[in-house]
Amino acid sequence: MATPRRKKYRSWNPAAYAQQAFTPAERLPDGDLVFFLLDLVPQLDLDPFYASYEVETRGQPPFDPALLVCLWLYAYAVGVYSSRKIAQACERNLAFLAIVGDDRPDFRTISAFRKEHLERFADLFLQVLHLTHEAGLVQLGLWATDGSKVPGNASRHKAMSYGYMEKEVARLRGEIADLLRQAQQQDEAEDAALGARRGDELPEELRFREQRLAKILEAKARLEEQARDAAAAERHRRAESEERARQGQRHAGGRPAQPVRETPEEKAQTSFTDPELKIMPQNNKGWDYSGNAQVVVDDACQIIVACDVTAQSNDKQQAVPMARQALANLERAGIARPQDATGQVQKIAAAQDSGYFSDTAVSGLEALGFDPYVATERHKHHATAGAAAGAAVERMRAKLRTAAGRAVYGLRKGLVEPVFGQIKGARGFRRFLLRGLAKVRGEWRLVCLTHNLLKLWRYGCTSVMS
Repeated sequence: MATPRRKKYRSWNPAAYAQQAFTPAERLPDGDLVFFLLDLVPQLDLDPFYASYEVETRGQPPFDPALLVCLWLYAYAVGVYSSRKIAQACERNLAFLAIVGDDRPDFRTISAFRKEHLERFADLFLQVLHLTHEAGLVQLGLWATDGSKVPGNASRHKAMSYGYMEKEVARLRGEIADLLRQAQQQDEAEDAALGARRGDELPEELRFREQRLAKILEAKARLEEQARDAAAAERHRRAESEERARQGQRHAGGRPAQPVRETPEEKAQTSFTDPELKIMPQNNKGWDYSGNAQVVVDDACQIIVACDVTAQSNDKQQAVPMARQALANLERAGIARPQDATGQVQKIAAAQDSGYFSDTAVSGLEALGFDPYVATERHKHHATAGAAAGAAVERMRAKLRTAAGRAVYGLRKGLVEPVFGQIKGARGFRRFLLRGLAKVRGEWRLVCLTHNLLKLWRYGCTSVMS
C-alpha cells in the first residue's frame, strides 16, 4: 500500500493524451513499449523516490517522480542515455510525448533526477526480477556468468604513467622554485622603489603549476597505494601456493619467483578524469579506461539476476561474489529456490568460462550450493589438455568430459554472450556516461533493469501486472 503523500506535485495524468484530437496512441502501434511502461510504473512501489521530496513542502511543485522514473526506464530501454537527448525527444518523439504530455522537464531536471536517485533503481531491479519470476521467465536451472569491458567517461589523453609523473613532479617543482624566486626578486625591487606592499598576490602561472603538481602527486599516491595492495595480494597468493605444495596437492617448479614489487612500474597509468577506472584491453585489440561489467543470467529467458561493475580486468575473482549477489537478490525479491521430492533445495548449475576458474572459485561456488561447470582453459581445436594439473583442475576436466558436463557447459555461450550483444549492439550502450565506480555500477544496474523489462514486454507478460 502506497504511503500517503504530503508534498504537492505537478499533475501527471498519462491518460490525458487520449482526450486530444491528435494522440500518440493513434500513431504508435498497439502494445508499444511505452504503453507497457505507462501501465507498469504506477503499479511499482516508488515510495523511496517520493521520500526525498516529502521532507520539503515549500517551493513550486516538482515533477511527479513516477513520470521521471518512467521516462528514464523508457529512454534506457530504447538506447537514449543522454539527458539532453531525452529532453529533445520529449519535444519531437511521440513515445516520449506519451510519457511527459504538455509539461516537459528540461535536461537539467532529467539529469538531476538520475543523479539523485541512481541507487534507488536497485529496488526497482528487485521488483522487476520478482515480476519476471512470477511470469515464468526465471527457472533457476542454469546460470551463466560473464563479463565485458565497457569504456568509461575518461579520456586516454587525460592520463599519465608513473614514470612520466616522476619527471613531471621534478620539472614542476623546479619551475615553481624559479617562479617563487622571480616573485621574491620582484617584491624586493618594488619594495625598494615603491615601499611596502601586501605581496599576497599569487602569479597565475605559479597557481597553475601548483594545482597541476597537486593533481600529479595525488595520482602518484594512488598508483603507489595500488602497488602496495597488489604486493600484499601477491604475497598471500604465494603463501597459499607454497602451503598447497607442502601438502602435496601441487608440485612446486618452474622459474624462481621474482621479488614482490612494492612500487608501481614506470608504465603503470592512472586517469585524471575518472581515477577509479583502470586501463583495460578492448575487443578491438586496443586499450581504454573501462569498467568490467558483470552479469549472471538465468537460462530460461536470459533474465539478468545479478549485475555489477568491477575495476579488476581479470574475471578470476568475480565468480563467488557474483554468485553470492545473485542469491541475495533472489532472497530480497522474494523468490524461493526450487526443492526436490525430499525437500532439499535443488542446486543451480553455474556455467563460466576459463577466465573464472580457480580452486577457490570452484570450492566457493560449491559451498554456496551451486553445481559449477567452469572451463579450466581455453579449448582449441585438436588440442590436448596439459599433463601437469592440480586435483581441482583434473576433477573439473573430468566433469566437463562427460556427456552431461558437455551439454551443460555448451549452453553457456548461447546464454550469456547474447545478453551483451543485445545491450551493446541492439541498444547501443557502449560507454558509461557517469564517473566514479559507484555511479558506474548504478548506471549498469539501470541498463540491466531495462534489459529485464524488455524481456517482460517482448514475452507479452501483461498478466503479472494485474
